[in-house]
Amino acid sequence: MTRPLLLLPGLLCDHALWDHQARHLAELGPVTVADLTRDDSLGAMAARVLEAAPAVFDLAGLSMGGYLAFEILRRAPERVGRLCLVDTSARADTEEQAARRRGLMDLARRGQFKGVTPRLLPLFLHPDRLGDQALTGAVMAMAERVGPEAFLRQQRAILGRVDSRASLAAIAAPTLVIVGREDALTPLSAAEEIAGGIPGARLAVIEDCGHLSTMERPQAVTVLMRLWREGALP
Repeated sequence: MTRPLLLLPGLLCDHALWDHQARHLAELGPVTVADLTRDDSLGAMAARVLEAAPAVFDLAGLSMGGYLAFEILRRAPERVGRLCLVDTSARADTEEQAARRRGLMDLARRGQFKGVTPRLLPLFLHPDRLGDQALTGAVMAMAERVGPEAFLRQQRAILGRVDSRASLAAIAAPTLVIVGREDALTPLSAAEEIAGGIPGARLAVIEDCGHLSTMERPQAVTVLMRLWREGALP
């Protein structure tokens, strides 16, 4: 049996983001999906996650979950056995990204939270998948479960994050970086930067895939993560 696996969701995401991976990787060891809805800073999220986590665990995070993974590694690198970073970035927001984030927060504050997810879907998903009603419905249902108050907390946490590029070289955990080739939010260049900065990291690119790769191409992500958990990648 391998180490316990801890999965960190992204913005407006919950356990459904990792459903396929959690179900199919559980035979290798315990799998937990963290609840990242209660705190408004990455520091508070990291403290809560570490308090509940096993002594040593493998860690995977998508998007905001990746930002949190970097924070966890700064605080407790000795507790992370293996690391998988999915569709994320080591950089802080650009001014344009921060402005878009604040605009969505304003919508939520004005009671227009249901208007948030339709605006984000073209950024979350590959253009060819926007007509997939099962997939888009699952993404929007996930966002509704997270809700407007948690959405605001998560956005404040993301806006307050530090640039993690300077700490990449210190990451000693064997690392796999996964990205959808057409990811519009955290593009291939961001994944290449992470993989190039972490010693020995491996980069895997999933074709015809956007930002939410674990839901868009679940089988491909699960196969890669199985190899990673078994020590074949990297």
